[in-house]
Amino acid sequence: MTRLDADSYCAHLRRESIRFREVLALTPPAARVPSCPDWDADDLLWHLTEVQWFWGEVVAGRPAGPPEQHPERPGSREALMVLFDEVSERLCSLLSSAGPGERAWSWADEQTVGFTQRRQAHEAMIHRLDAELCAIGAGGEVTPLPADLAADGVAELVEVMYGGEPPAWGEFTPDGHVTALELTDTGHRLVVRTGRFVGTDPDSGTALDVAHLVRAEDDLPADATVSGTAAHVDAWLWNRRDDSDIEVSGSPEAYRAFRGAVGEPLT
Repeated sequence: MTRLDADSYCAHLRRESIRFREVLALTPPAARVPSCPDWDADDLLWHLTEVQWFWGEVVAGRPAGPPEQHPERPGSREALMVLFDEVSERLCSLLSSAGPGERAWSWADEQTVGFTQRRQAHEAMIHRLDAELCAIGAGGEVTPLPADLAADGVAELVEVMYGGEPPAWGEFTPDGHVTALELTDTGHRLVVRTGRFVGTDPDSGTALDVAHLVRAEDDLPADATVSGTAAHVDAWLWNRRDDSDIEVSGSPEAYRAFRGAVGEPLT
């Protein structure tokens, strides 16, 4: 199991948010974010500000649904920094004082505060990495992702962001390929089956026919194996780094099926 306890997620969220803010404070507002090429530094700052504001509202109003109104983007870098400080501190405080098992809305199957504690720690870590990549041109540097959170980030990616148990309104059909992700520094091995999910969302009417992952038993024999440190694999799956330091062995067909299921960029 990669899952961390609530205190660890909250501590990571606070540290990553502080580092994110420190890096962007020294980065020119118009500097481009190479990992999110449509954004400049202030767009990145606004994105995490809005995300942390949103989930602060969700946790404060639990178990009610998401807020209907959203804040307006401030017109200056100074005002944006002030707003980020306010909403980030509020989110960190709310999550630190709430129990992970308490009911709270989310867009996923897991409707708990614990989902938000986990998701927001990962959100802050990946956008901290975005900020550091943005700041390289201004003399900044990329610092390591914490191994424990990165290992859980790999699990969250395959369990929630790119896959997970399909909803009842669709059907997952395995393609016969099994891929293992081996994290060389933490010792974790995560195994996934690839296939396609087909269905029509009853709420939106959207028809889907997409590559999909479903977590399997971790001791299952694999057709392909992807290995690397937790930090490298997590950042690679988030499309924040290339595949240097990632090793692949086994079936090329299974690996292609896996890449097809995780190739869509996430922000």
